[in-house]
Amino acid sequence: MRTPPQGSSHRRCWSFLLAAALWPLASPAGAATETFDLVLLNGRVIDPESKLDAVRHVGIRAGVVRALSTSPLDGRVKVDVKGQVIAPGFIDLHQHSQAPGDYALKAQDGVTTVAELEVGTADVDAWYAARTGRTPIHYAVSIGHIPCRMLVMGDRPDFLPGAKSGAAVRRATDAQLGELRRAMERGLQRGAVAVGFGLQYTPGASEWETVEIFRLAAQYQAPCHLHMRAKGDAGPQNVYGAVLELIAASTLTGAPAHICHVQSTANKFTPRVLQLVSEARARGVDLTVECYPYTAGMTDIKSAIFDPGWQERAGTTFSDIQWPATGERLTEESFARYRQQGGLVIIHSNPEEVIRETVSHPLTMIASDGLRGHPRHAGTSARILGRYVREAKVITLMQAIDKLSLMPARRLETRVPAMKNKGRIRVGADADLVVFNPDTVIDRATYEKPDLSSSGIAHVLVAGTFVVRDGELQRDTFAGQPVRAPVR
Repeated sequence: MRTPPQGSSHRRCWSFLLAAALWPLASPAGAATETFDLVLLNGRVIDPESKLDAVRHVGIRAGVVRALSTSPLDGRVKVDVKGQVIAPGFIDLHQHSQAPGDYALKAQDGVTTVAELEVGTADVDAWYAARTGRTPIHYAVSIGHIPCRMLVMGDRPDFLPGAKSGAAVRRATDAQLGELRRAMERGLQRGAVAVGFGLQYTPGASEWETVEIFRLAAQYQAPCHLHMRAKGDAGPQNVYGAVLELIAASTLTGAPAHICHVQSTANKFTPRVLQLVSEARARGVDLTVECYPYTAGMTDIKSAIFDPGWQERAGTTFSDIQWPATGERLTEESFARYRQQGGLVIIHSNPEEVIRETVSHPLTMIASDGLRGHPRHAGTSARILGRYVREAKVITLMQAIDKLSLMPARRLETRVPAMKNKGRIRVGADADLVVFNPDTVIDRATYEKPDLSSSGIAHVLVAGTFVVRDGELQRDTFAGQPVRAPVR
């Protein structure tokens, strides 16, 4: 830079010219002269990263938040959302049903990114290809221990292995374990965002096998999302040993670990499991945990979960199991008949007090474990906001939004750097946003009518595009993009 001319008048002139030249660089984002693709006016912006909770005007261009302003902004489209909350789009790390109708229900529940990270897939490329250009919200998948084990053991492809299938009960030989590792490594190289386990569904998989796959995950900085090995507090395999298995595997290998649906596996022992998680984290173990806000779970009646002894392990009995198609509670006779047939059942296994304590715990993020036939599939986010924030007041609105958006984003962002721009509302973040009325948002799905969409959610934006507008799903809008780790 040239030295300014000498003399006070020259210095003043030079200072004015320099300030004028630099003004566009120093002016706050959202200057009134800028025109945006879309402006959300007068909304209460809640950002869990910065802890902002204030009225702002949000300017969006090219799918990115470009301005958060206290002054009105100019946009080609302007939507007044006065009295409503603008939050980061919700991120669901545990959603099994992934068909077009499922994505529609998730969008209407405020979800902008959905991931199948527990069961996952055996073919990452095919999984992503099947959704490219056809999905209203963003989507992600893990490379799954269950489907890869089924592949290695020669079982027919299915969502979960049968209780007596090879994938469920067979111990892997050294050769099979090598084949399993290679199949899962291919998935990690092709951009799977995590490694998924369902150890209770594969009791034949040894603890050594678990550690071997954790070692593989650590090489790729991939978090391991686990349905833990056991329920209950009795017997040689119990919920405490199940938690200690993943803590040990994570400590030995350095792979991050994530407990799926903690309240569903731990049931009344959930507070103790969360204590173990807290103590492990205090020792530096990279361990996170999720829950869903329902007193009942859902799984396949033919799976190993219902192997003999299930009543003692889970603290449930036949009458706690519901057949969704008829609504009937099972008996010993009907249980045997349906187990032979196979199919998803609802398991009423948790008291409401456990759910409230788990939802309010500072470590738990929210994930639906969504499956068709269970209300969690359609209503998880709205249930948190309506029943547990507004009605029960067990958590604040800021805490709920953190659990629904920022915490899930942070779980994945080491492996998937793009997640650093999700789960937040700041300049430069992706314009994945949900706008809802905090006074009316609520879930409508029930065990009898599980596919009812949530209400009170006015707008959902994915990459700056409305997928829900004025409470209505925007048909044939496919703004969703793959959320994928770097492909090798």
